[in-house]
Order: sequence, then structure tokens, then C-alpha cells
Amino acid sequence: MKQLRIRTMAGLFVVAGVLSWAGARLWDSLGTLPGVPVAAPIVLAVVAMLLLVTALSIRSRLRAQRERRPGAQGVDPLVAARSVVLGQASALVVSLVAGLYGGTGVFLLGSLDIPARRDQAIYAGLSVIAGIAVVAAAVFLERVCKLPEDDDEGGGGSAAPTT
Repeated sequence: MKQLRIRTMAGLFVVAGVLSWAGARLWDSLGTLPGVPVAAPIVLAVVAMLLLVTALSIRSRLRAQRERRPGAQGVDPLVAARSVVLGQASALVVSLVAGLYGGTGVFLLGSLDIPARRDQAIYAGLSVIAGIAVVAAAVFLERVCKLPEDDDEGGGGSAAPTT
């Protein structure tokens, strides 16, 4: 399994942001711009929290297993692999979504004197911040599930072999 690359996610964010900004300009010139949902930053923050809780749970179970604590519950390699895939997919999708909200937010910065547009810009900015939190949690989850022997080999695997 390949590691997440920050450059890839940043590239997705920038391309989506530029396209969203251009689309927002075009859409606004033709009619009314659709709003940024109030729930967008909330949903992204919940996804970030779920990924973080998963990472912390796996990390504590791996630590207990490494320290050979009595009654330590191990981590199933398939569960670790699925968690990493979920984190990677979340990070890639959220990079696009955060880019869309970022581009829209940049467009809305030109009309902050209108209260409704100011609120939309705030929601878009909070969505970008929550998106960054999702990416950070996904990268942390990936690092937690990385096999120790991969450090010596320079590979980028997870806690489970892939086919």
C-alpha cells in the first residue's frame, strides 16, 4: 500500500479550488450562487474525529500488544488495512471537497459587506479548516498502522499485507 502524499492532496486542493473559484464567478454572473451548507464543517469535523479516534484506539492496542500486557487485545491486520484505506480515501476526497469550498470562499471574499455572503464565506473557511483536520487525522492513522520493519526498508506499507 502506498503512503499518502501531501503534494498529491495539495494539488487536488489547488486544482479544485481554482475550478471552484472560476465556477463560482460564472454561476454568480448567471444567477444566484448556491450556498455553502452550515453542516459542511460539522460533517468534516466529525469525520476528522472518527479518524482520530480510530488511530488512537489502534495505537493504544498496538502499544499494549508490544508491551505484552496481560489481556491485551491485538489488532487484526485486516482491520488495520481497512482503517488505512478508509483514511486515505477520506483524505483524497476531502482534499477535493475542501478545495471546492476554498475556491468558493475566496470568491465570496469580494462581497463580505453582504451579511449572507459573509456567513457563506465563514462556513467555507471553517470547511477548509475541518478538511485540513481530516487530512491530518488520516496521515496520523496511516503512520500508526505502519509496520516497524518498513522503516528500515524505506517502504510505505501498513499494518497489513496487501495483494
